[in-house]
Amino acid sequence: MSNEQTHFEEIVLGFQDAELGSMFGKACGKLHKKAFVAFFQNEMVFKLGREEIEPYLHKYEGSQNWDPSGKNRPMKDWLQVPAEYNEDWPRLAQKAKEYLEQIV
Repeated sequence: MSNEQTHFEEIVLGFQDAELGSMFGKACGKLHKKAFVAFFQNEMVFKLGREEIEPYLHKYEGSQNWDPSGKNRPMKDWLQVPAEYNEDWPRLAQKAKEYLEQIV
């Protein structure tokens, strides 16, 4: 397991009631059975809502809308952030948790 994946799991398990799971065959973090973060290509992915994504695409060079299928069908609510920004992952995970709580 990479340092990034260990960091991802620590972030997820740091949230009360969060659990590790799987979505599309990829590791994810779930709250109340709903995914709010994922781990893909050694990067962390956050469900932030499409209105929130644009500023982060500019802030985190190399970030992108998550395309778990690899078939050029990105998920517009999800942001994939490179490992070089892993110090920001906990804050982004908190934002993803807050977004999930708004829509559930």
